[in-house]
Amino acid sequence: MSLTDTLSEIQQRISETSKLVGGSQSVTIVAVTKTHPAIFIENIFNAGIVNIGENRVQEAQGKFPQLPKLPGLTKRMIGHLQSNKVNKTLDLFDTIDSVDSLKLAKRISNRAKLLEKNTPVLLEVNTSGEAAKSGFDPTNLQDMLACLEEENITVGGLMTVGPLTSVENEIREAFSSLRNLLNELNRQRPSNHPQMSELSMGMSMDYQLAVEEGSTMIRLGTALFGFRKQENLSRET
Repeated sequence: MSLTDTLSEIQQRISETSKLVGGSQSVTIVAVTKTHPAIFIENIFNAGIVNIGENRVQEAQGKFPQLPKLPGLTKRMIGHLQSNKVNKTLDLFDTIDSVDSLKLAKRISNRAKLLEKNTPVLLEVNTSGEAAKSGFDPTNLQDMLACLEEENITVGGLMTVGPLTSVENEIREAFSSLRNLLNELNRQRPSNHPQMSELSMGMSMDYQLAVEEGSTMIRLGTALFGFRKQENLSRET
């Protein structure tokens, strides 16, 4: 099956799933291109996907200069970001979808201010409670609300990684709790901060469940490109 056919099939599933639950949200597909060469980014862009996600700054640093001009392509940082790589990240990426602490938000804010730019971000929340995962504690509304006050960044919504399980109820709970958290943050947000709407949740193994729970952005790697060599049961795509 061609990449275009695969993408069409996924889009059809998203549409059918959304209709099934009465959803009306638009769902953005982010193609996760980590470990894949630059030609994969070019191919998925030509197939109609304008959002790509990378997990590692060093990999992106070597890959992005190989790309031809792709007008409208949005490069999203979706992996754990160390504070000492913020400068390079802002040079390479258009958005940072994995801001997992107030400290990191402040670091991005300070650097963006020096660059005289505004950086769109998403706050990553650990809704599954798994110790190995990064992200805000979902009960820590104080720090998340403080991120909304930082200059030169705009928090557009929240992101989470579903639990590594096949138990549907546990996956749904992780996604529904993110949706509820976004609603609560919007109720408490500063008056000068715009309404947040993005819910980045759902990957290759669980994106249909995520759409049912209100996802507006899904991150797909394996579903688009197939399994990578020696790929294990990672929740990154």
